[in-house]
Amino acid sequence: MAQTPQQRAANAKFAKSEAAKRGKPQSAIKHKQDYKSPIGKGAIIVLLFALAGGAIFEIARLLNF
Repeated sequence: MAQTPQQRAANAKFAKSEAAKRGKPQSAIKHKQDYKSPIGKGAIIVLLFALAGGAIFEIARLLNF
């Protein structure tokens, strides 16, 4: 038996509401990738300490402290 226009509209409305309940499919969701640095935190801290310490000593030498 064929659907009437009223049944077709009701089915489309129901399908739309059910799709909204289910949410988006996995393929439509963009997952945020975690950025992982190739250098460890400890190595970055040592580099910053060496650079900042060298800069402080150089400024002190220029100001004759």
